[in-house]
Amino acid sequence: MTLRVVIRTIHPALPRIGTDFMTLRVLLILSLFFSSCSGNNDNAHTTATTFVPPPPRQALRVVSHSQKTGPREVATRSLDPKLHADPTKPLLIFNLANGQTFREGEEVLIDFSLSNAKLKGDGGEYRVRYIVDDDEPQWIDKNEPIGLTGWIEGKHTIRLELIGPDGWPFRNGDYNVVTREIQVSSK
Repeated sequence: MTLRVVIRTIHPALPRIGTDFMTLRVLLILSLFFSSCSGNNDNAHTTATTFVPPPPRQALRVVSHSQKTGPREVATRSLDPKLHADPTKPLLIFNLANGQTFREGEEVLIDFSLSNAKLKGDGGEYRVRYIVDDDEPQWIDKNEPIGLTGWIEGKHTIRLELIGPDGWPFRNGDYNVVTREIQVSSK
C-alpha cells in the first residue's frame, strides 16, 4: 500500500498497478531514474574540465664517439675485489660513477669495457642493451662509447646489460647487469 502511494507521488500519471513485486520494483527504479534526470537544477549535468599538461618528457639523442676511441679491453686488475666475477667469461664494466651530477644540456657518456666477448657489429654474438628511466630498451652493437644528450632536470637511472646469444642477460657474478643513478641539474 505504501509503495503504491510513493510511485503515484513521483509519477501521478502512472496507471493503477497491482501488487506484483517485480512490476513495482521496475517502476520504482524507472521513477527514480527519470526523477533524477529531470531536476530543475541547471548544474545537475555540468562537467568541469581542466587541462593538466603532461610532465616534461626528455627526448634523448645519441651522439656517436666511434672516431674518438679504438677497440678497448677490460683490465682485469680494475675489477672490484668485493664483487664476484669470473675474468675468463664475458665481462662488461660500466665506466660511469654512480651518483654523478651533470648539467642540463651536458652530454652523458655511456662508456663501457668488454672482455671475452664480441658484439654483433664487431662480428660477435653479444649485444649491449641500455635502458634509461625504465623507457624503451636501446641497443649498442659496436664496442664504442655513445653520448646521450637532451636530459631534463632530475634524477635518472641508466641500466646497462650484456645480452648473450640466447637473447637473455649474460650473468657473470655481480657484473654484466649494472644500474647507475645520475643527477641532472639546471644550468
